[in-house]
Amino acid sequence: MSAEGTLSRRWSWSASSGRFTEVPTGGGVDVIDSWLVADGEVVDLGAHFDRFATSCVALFSVPRERTSAFLRAAVCLVPGDGRWFPRVELAAVGGEPVFHLWLRPAPPRAETVRAWVYDGDDRRGHPRVKGPDLDWLADVRSAAQRRGADEAVLLSADGRLIEGTTTSLLWWQGDTLYAPDAERLDLLPSVTREAVLRLATASGTPVAHACPRPEDLAGLETWTVNALHGIRPVREWVGSSGMRPGPASRARRWQARLEALAADRGQEPARR
Repeated sequence: MSAEGTLSRRWSWSASSGRFTEVPTGGGVDVIDSWLVADGEVVDLGAHFDRFATSCVALFSVPRERTSAFLRAAVCLVPGDGRWFPRVELAAVGGEPVFHLWLRPAPPRAETVRAWVYDGDDRRGHPRVKGPDLDWLADVRSAAQRRGADEAVLLSADGRLIEGTTTSLLWWQGDTLYAPDAERLDLLPSVTREAVLRLATASGTPVAHACPRPEDLAGLETWTVNALHGIRPVREWVGSSGMRPGPASRARRWQARLEALAADRGQEPARR
């Protein structure tokens, strides 16, 4: 199938034929993954493949070989020019897991973010899988937007910052880059967070992990990171009186380093 006419369309994939059939957008999904494709290049596509395949095994016992075959076919439909934000999906249809590809143009990249700390209960049922809690996370993010924020950051039961509804957190204290402690918090495995941490380690930048309360980040350069936008420094903590972020003196330089990791999607293997 050619990439012509693929704008904002969704397909179902048949494992038996290896072919795609167009289906309507919408409907429930159980596992998803998305990545930015910029003129045919992606940052760490193999890690996205691995996360999606691992989740499909965990929730539906789908063999990794079947998922890899779908992903290889899916990336062939993404045009080699322009900016795209494809989404791969696994949905239980009639009790049977079915793969979908939703090809979407990428929205413009935002360079900063206004963050709101959500103080309600964390109601995610599968915090380490991307997809099952999509509707609840969208509701929380909508609540943030009604308050003038771009993103909501979730709290643990004891008041520790976990991650955003669509982003992961990183912050600087002195010359050390910090990330949330995955051993103590329910974190989604973030491809972009791990890519930035690898960049830090390779450059000799100290890396540490912690479980901060919101007030612990006052005055610190704090980033929200994801595949679509890369690194966005927090420019305002909405609704947190007196809590101001620190200057974003490093973000632009590190965003350039992150973008430099992008590789031709055809050369990025699916991890097994």
